[in-house]
Amino acid sequence: MGAFKDWLDRSLAGQATLVFLLGTGITALFRRDEHPVYWVAQGGLYAAVVVTVLAVQRRKVGRAVGTDPRALAELNRKIRHREVPSEPEEQATMRRLVTEQLRQMERGERWLPYWLGFMGLVAVGMLVLGAATGSLGFPLVFTVGVICFCFWVLWMRRRSADHCRSMHAALHGQEERVS
Repeated sequence: MGAFKDWLDRSLAGQATLVFLLGTGITALFRRDEHPVYWVAQGGLYAAVVVTVLAVQRRKVGRAVGTDPRALAELNRKIRHREVPSEPEEQATMRRLVTEQLRQMERGERWLPYWLGFMGLVAVGMLVLGAATGSLGFPLVFTVGVICFCFWVLWMRRRSADHCRSMHAALHGQEERVS
């Protein structure tokens, strides 16, 4: 499973395939009466949007850090596994990456309560609509899904911040030892 996760982390085509399959499957679940070509087209649209956003984000972060997307994926893997690189230039690149990620998290932290509040309003709205129409099955599942998603986002943010802070401390501790 770890090899699959690493491959998926490095491969934009793998991510596109996964999004396409998930998008097609979810569309097929909710739009059973539509033609299967519609499902495939919808899955392709989802995959194209997600891959475009990921490619732009990787290119932007790669330029800010001074590396290519493949090396960026490897550095992110090392951050998650808390592996400090031994080469000085790789350490400098990782230091810039960790600083950039911490800066992005701080910027996003300001808007996080608003996004979570918006997600809560959407979930409550779905419950109200479900109660008004007399069908609470889907709205309840949707609300539970939104709540789980919000807690997952908070957990992943805290976990990523912990990884970045520990790597920041480790890299700056090594920098002081070398000096």
